[in-house]
Amino acid sequence: MLVFWKARLVLLAVPKTGSSAYERALAPHAAMTVLDPPELKHAPVYRYNRFFRPMFEKMGVEHMELMAVIREPISWLGSWYRYRQRGFLEGRPTSTRGISFDAFVDAYARGERPPYANVGSQAKFVEPRPNGTNVSQLFRYENQAGIIGFLEERLGVTLDLPRENVSPRADLALSPATEAKLRRKCAADFEIWERAQ
Repeated sequence: MLVFWKARLVLLAVPKTGSSAYERALAPHAAMTVLDPPELKHAPVYRYNRFFRPMFEKMGVEHMELMAVIREPISWLGSWYRYRQRGFLEGRPTSTRGISFDAFVDAYARGERPPYANVGSQAKFVEPRPNGTNVSQLFRYENQAGIIGFLEERLGVTLDLPRENVSPRADLALSPATEAKLRRKCAADFEIWERAQ
């Protein structure tokens, strides 16, 4: 999470959406960078609302605008799957080694997910709170030009994004039945991506 105090903007770090690259490029311009623990670095709207919003209000700021980037859901799951193929996870319950992408997505679309497929939900991450706290600047990961343009104009900076945290390549084939199941069970994730800029 990056806080730009003067611009009254908070960039929430949705996992697997290039947040490490934005963090690297923008940290020198941020008033606050939340890097650890992961639960705060990747604080969703509900956690921002609970911990950060009250603190900012006590400092005299009524409203900080929230920005987030979300990725096309199958691509997002592909990034999680590839990330969990990495050697440091081998032998752990969260590893996807030895599991096909189709099996990973099928497990993700179940009611109770096994540890290797328990990666959260982008729709839940950006879900508005009853008190009105919400993401007003929601961008598609695939719209990098729009994201960069917004940030450069809002922050008065020029961005040169490095490639960060890139996962190994993997076969990301999905059967029509698994894709249909995912689209049915996780419709909110597809809907929120469709509404993003």
